Amino acid sequence: MELPKYHESFIPLLEILSSGEPMNSRDLAIKVRDKYYAHLPENLLNQKTSSGANTLVDRILWGKSYLKMAKFASYPKRGMVQITEKGRRVLERGHLTVEELHNDKDYIEHRESVNDKKDNEVTLENVKVENASPQDLIDSGFNSIETEVKTELLERLKEIDPYYFEKVILILLKKMGYGDFVETSKSGDGGIDGIINEDKLGLEKIYTQAKRYNENKVREKDIRNFIGAMSGDTSKGVFITTSTFDDAAIRKAKEAHHSIILVDGAKLVDLMHQYNVGIQIKTVYEVKEVDNDFFEGD
Repeated sequence: MELPKYHESFIPLLEILSSGEPMNSRDLAIKVRDKYYAHLPENLLNQKTSSGANTLVDRILWGKSYLKMAKFASYPKRGMVQITEKGRRVLERGHLTVEELHNDKDYIEHRESVNDKKDNEVTLENVKVENASPQDLIDSGFNSIETEVKTELLERLKEIDPYYFEKVILILLKKMGYGDFVETSKSGDGGIDGIINEDKLGLEKIYTQAKRYNENKVREKDIRNFIGAMSGDTSKGVFITTSTFDDAAIRKAKEAHHSIILVDGAKLVDLMHQYNVGIQIKTVYEVKEVDNDFFEGD
């Protein structure tokens, strides 16, 4: 007897959610455990991960995350989970395999939404367990977690108040090592959301513009207005968005006499992940190896 894999919790999760009422993520995992897996031996039910979490509950929570990736479930508000109409349809069918999940259109789009990975990067989708080294398995798991964190981070950015989003950008630039920043007024800023001082005296300035878009792309007009709003005391600007830039906007930024850096949603969450803005470190793992020098002697 062994613990169920994360994908084996898909249907049990949807069954518990079938009432349609939003449910706390942790409560959901406990209900699934108690209803479907209470028959397991105590040693399995109490098994812990290397970080100290309950292994079964952790797998169920990962199952919940994958259901959300493919829109079989949604997060109506922080910490809550709810079944979707798509989830109800798969529940009626009574099965959902890993292969079906990986081939699902919404799942593929979700994985690609912050996909800046190199072709040779090891992921859960392209690693074969039976042929993988332990390091491959570590890398694949780490990359899978990182992708999910970045995707969720981008979704949260698209939901927050636009004015707070502007502040998030300034906090990020500060963390990246740029100087003190000044927030512009909430109205009448002429397309400028913040001013970064590159030096202590404010002799060199960088203007910022932040657009919190869901689907709309930043267009050439937006870049043109941003350039026009930059006063004569600076030639540097950073335009950040949660979406992407259309081709005309990219050309306009490249052709401008100013130095305009464009940061789209994927690059934005990369930077936030790198500089720990809007995220926190959950667990630190130590991988050890034998110190051969110790046994060499003098």
